[in-house]
Amino acid sequence: MDHSKTDTITWPVRLKYWIPALCAAALISLFSTHYFTPEETGRVIVPILRWFLPHASADLIRHLHFGIRKLAHVMEFGVFSITVFRAIRGCRTGWQANWALLTFLLAVSYSALDEFHQRYVPRRHFSLKDIALDGTGALLAQLIVWWYAKRNWPFAFVGKNQRFAKGESHEC
Repeated sequence: MDHSKTDTITWPVRLKYWIPALCAAALISLFSTHYFTPEETGRVIVPILRWFLPHASADLIRHLHFGIRKLAHVMEFGVFSITVFRAIRGCRTGWQANWALLTFLLAVSYSALDEFHQRYVPRRHFSLKDIALDGTGALLAQLIVWWYAKRNWPFAFVGKNQRFAKGESHEC
């Protein structure tokens, strides 16, 4: 019977890899509350935009605020995707397609759950477009993880490390 190294890892060691992903999920859930509605974020973002762009029209400021909020979807699920990938990979190194696929599916599932939750939050709503943006963030993050793990980063200045790229395990 062939057991991989991950079969013998204790749950506290596995939990240590999941803590960042759980923290990212908690932040995403916080961002889904009524404290982060467009009206609430506008109280912070709009004055900053007005300070940087004092002659901008109200329409431009509104569009920029909207764009920043949508970019936040991409970023938060990108971070979530990276932390989930790290948790799934555990103490192994490298990149495997099944890890990335499972990560992507978990991220999109969490996005759908998050949007479903927003149906019941005052001044929030369910949006398939937001799920698509979240999935885009997760997918882009997995591309970055792949580039990093395979050392194929298009702007790479680090040397190639074949042990890292092949997905070999190391001590936890």
